[in-house]
Amino acid sequence: MPEKFIAAAVQASPVLPMNKQATIDKVCKLTREAARNGARLIVFPETFVATYPNWSIDLETPTEWPRNLLKLTQEAVEVPGPEIAQVADVARQERAMVVLGVNEKIPLYDGMLYNTLVFIGADGRLLGKHRKLLPSNREKVFWHRGDGVDLNAVYPTELGRIGGLICYEHLQPLFKYALMAQGEQIHCSVWPGWPNYAVGRTNIHVIDAAIRSYALEGQCFVVASSMYISPEYGEQAGLGNASWTFFGGSGIVAPDGKYIAGPVYDKEEILYGEIDFDQIIIRKAAIDTTGRDSRWDVVNLNIAGNSQYLPISGVNTTRNDQPLPTTLSPELPPENSPRLLANEDNLG
Repeated sequence: MPEKFIAAAVQASPVLPMNKQATIDKVCKLTREAARNGARLIVFPETFVATYPNWSIDLETPTEWPRNLLKLTQEAVEVPGPEIAQVADVARQERAMVVLGVNEKIPLYDGMLYNTLVFIGADGRLLGKHRKLLPSNREKVFWHRGDGVDLNAVYPTELGRIGGLICYEHLQPLFKYALMAQGEQIHCSVWPGWPNYAVGRTNIHVIDAAIRSYALEGQCFVVASSMYISPEYGEQAGLGNASWTFFGGSGIVAPDGKYIAGPVYDKEEILYGEIDFDQIIIRKAAIDTTGRDSRWDVVNLNIAGNSQYLPISGVNTTRNDQPLPTTLSPELPPENSPRLLANEDNLG
């Protein structure tokens, strides 16, 4: 593991109207650009392929919703699948790890979509994926929920222990600590960078607060990637009653909660920042929430790390007919013991 390296947070727009192949080509292009500027870890936004579903279920135009959902499903990808393999090939060529948000479809069940974060190693191997456990608010009409296995998503890599969460999962304290307790050193935080209504809800301050607090609470680096789609470009998508209030907000945060790069708003940009692992130890001199300052004997965390939601049991089937390789996937300890998820020495 290097003592220092450069990470990149990509703030960009997918190709519109929705086009997974054109967006994958853009991912490959931006990956090459970031890698050739020195980045060894490159993070893309939530559901960058093929886009974030920002449209309403408009009852005045009742056929618009199913048409949009059909298009989103058609432009979703399988994991693993040919589109992911294309990105993995570029990652291998450029010797850079890529973390990419996608809409994932399941061949076995028509219409089933997940909001998925894909982890691809610098050797081109698919390390694994994290499916959003709880789609929030209006997202529940688009995506299925992830499972307990999706918290088993901190990967030991040549760049360190790297994990990630999606959007409002960063407001779930138990989800966050589940990753921190696996020794996470670099956290990939992905967002749509949306919405920012003139009157009503905005996520500008939410992203800023969430990524900085994650770095402080976990004493880790946070690489945060959000979309930016200009209103003019968004209108070309042909999605009807949609809100084009994307603003970005990408940044890279050190373990002390200070920005190394960003935040950046209202434009496409690749942000670069140095990951210096000494900064983790320096911060842990003040607070170590997974070591000497943890009290697993008083408060502990139980993770159902092998749970999967399936509509049928007793037959040989899974939610995906192409299981992920598990070579580099970390395993939770027997019976999901919190003792081994935290600091074993503290409990004796």
